[in-house]
Amino acid sequence: MNIKNIHTTRAVALLLNFALVYLAYWACRLIYWAENRQAFVGFWSHNTLSDILTGAWQFDTSAIVYTNALYALLVLLPLHWKERAAWHRMCKWLFVVLNGLCIAMNLTDAAYFPYTGRRTTASVFAEFSHESNLAGIFATELVRHWYLLLAGVLLIAALWRCYRQPSLLPQATACPAAATQQTRHTRHAALPRYYLTQTISLVLFAVLAIGGMRGGWSHAIRPITISNANQYVSRPAEAAVVLNTPFSLIRTIGKQTFETPHYFDSQAELASVYSPLHQPNTEGTGSGLAGGGLAKPNIVVLIVESFGREYVGSLNPALDGGQYRGYTPFADSLLSQSLTWEYTFANGRKSIDGMPSILSSIPMFVEPFFLTPASLNTVGGLARALKKDGYQSAFFHGAENGSMGFQAFARATGFDRYYGRTEYNADPHFDGDADFDGMWAIWDEPFLQFYARQMSQMQQPFVTAVFTASSHHPYRVPEAYRDTFPDEGLPIHKCIRYTDHALRRFFSTASQQPWYKNTLFVLTADHTNTSDHAEYQTDLGLYSVPILIFDPSGRLPRGTQPGIAQQIDIMPTLLGCLGYQHPYIAFGQDLLHTPPEATWAVSYANGIYQFVRDGHLLQFDGAHPTALYDIRADWMLHHDLSGQRQHQQRQRDMERTLKAIVQQYMQRMNADQLVAEESEKVKSE
Repeated sequence: MNIKNIHTTRAVALLLNFALVYLAYWACRLIYWAENRQAFVGFWSHNTLSDILTGAWQFDTSAIVYTNALYALLVLLPLHWKERAAWHRMCKWLFVVLNGLCIAMNLTDAAYFPYTGRRTTASVFAEFSHESNLAGIFATELVRHWYLLLAGVLLIAALWRCYRQPSLLPQATACPAAATQQTRHTRHAALPRYYLTQTISLVLFAVLAIGGMRGGWSHAIRPITISNANQYVSRPAEAAVVLNTPFSLIRTIGKQTFETPHYFDSQAELASVYSPLHQPNTEGTGSGLAGGGLAKPNIVVLIVESFGREYVGSLNPALDGGQYRGYTPFADSLLSQSLTWEYTFANGRKSIDGMPSILSSIPMFVEPFFLTPASLNTVGGLARALKKDGYQSAFFHGAENGSMGFQAFARATGFDRYYGRTEYNADPHFDGDADFDGMWAIWDEPFLQFYARQMSQMQQPFVTAVFTASSHHPYRVPEAYRDTFPDEGLPIHKCIRYTDHALRRFFSTASQQPWYKNTLFVLTADHTNTSDHAEYQTDLGLYSVPILIFDPSGRLPRGTQPGIAQQIDIMPTLLGCLGYQHPYIAFGQDLLHTPPEATWAVSYANGIYQFVRDGHLLQFDGAHPTALYDIRADWMLHHDLSGQRQHQQRQRDMERTLKAIVQQYMQRMNADQLVAEESEKVKSE
């Protein structure tokens, strides 16, 4: 061995091994894209290869340096006694294990993306902290995605096989007398050079590592975050391809979720643009539907797992050339007698986003609300608000009690009772765990019957909500219905047909109960799911869920109303229907008392806020608008209008309103001002 090249041998070995990891990350990225290519249609055509490579290099470098810092330190540490075969075998194992875990994270996330629309962040640990069936879930997913498992094994094997081991420094023999004079001379001559070059290499690596972790060396550069990925892609959803999962996890561990921006210095100006504080409506509404001597209406909210707008035929008359029929014949029939709106959106992409949005009018910004410290705030909602008017309340979810944190949130927002799998099993009228789907929860059909039965035992007026579970991966239906509902289109379609059938049976049972005629029913989804139509794979389509209000008494208007509805509008709209006479906090609007052109919707995806109003979509990264689209003429979002002179005033107006919404949200989250009793503090600060 040429002693002069000892330091080069180590440096080159380190660089070659890092290059292996870069290649592995790129292989994972391509697999991630291929697994979810329906969500990334046109990714390679409308984004430049230069931007993709630059972004990927930046985020991969940060993740690779973070996860391999210890490995690099052990290789470059200037201690000659470590230059032994055993030491470098340990380094190899460390390298392969750490980077093997990163490969597993990236490939696992490829299968998880359809349910989140983004790279996984640190909140995932809290999200599943109460689940006892994780082993079964992972086993099922491994079988379904065996090819991802195979890809992971091959990539990790390639890391092991192609790993470059540094050459060893000549060692003294066990018997010094046996060492030749030449060997001793060579070793002594090499040590000073070894210490010098290893020290220089380590210092150089430390400097490069700091820049790699931060995304640059300039003091003016803030460490890169997930939102920085949007500068390299055309659509927020596409940021997931440029990012990698280890980076997303590392960058979100222990971070403050909500940072209050200061778009408006004056609280008075902020409130004049937008305020979530709702005051009683005194403009001729009287006591709402409870006026004229009528009893106060009950409220029943059905939150249906993954029941996207795409699956409902009557909401998609133009799909497939007008031939589309969807998978929800009962929901179609219910819609014909219900109130809905032209555009209807979810405020998040996960089940844990749906419950706060629908029941407490809290959208998902940055991270799911009740996985953040702000979930310990005093929180309002339908149950807590209506308690003031004498309503009993209960929340129903057929999974194991405590699952997804729903039980804790229901209690925190004022629900009197919680009914889960435990309560279902205790009811002698049902078959208990014989109705368990083996993975998530009690099948929808029997659990919705249980739901109807329990409401018949409640004192009126009551407010209840149920969260269904059957239209969820691994997309199975009860054995009795295996041949009843056909396998068609996507695997979820069979589950949607089963859940639609369960809803039909629920309404059939409910219609025979004494409380039925005096009840307002809301039907919506927690979020969307897999899609086979391009219209539902856009940045807005990914949030399109049905929202309908059904009033059996016929007191509410029916049909499709102009304007926009979102999940966070459900609570204020229902309270408006009831003529609610107390102030409350809700980030949405009362749709029955808001002009259609003033209705709006908001969502957050991969560092980008999306704001829809009056037929236009504004995308905003927290500092600057990134795109503006006319969704009536360009639903597929092909033509960015931002910066065009004729649209500048609209863009400024939308940006100003969105900034006010975001500042109100962050400010109230951080100051524990989510109930009306705290609202005066906002005005005085």
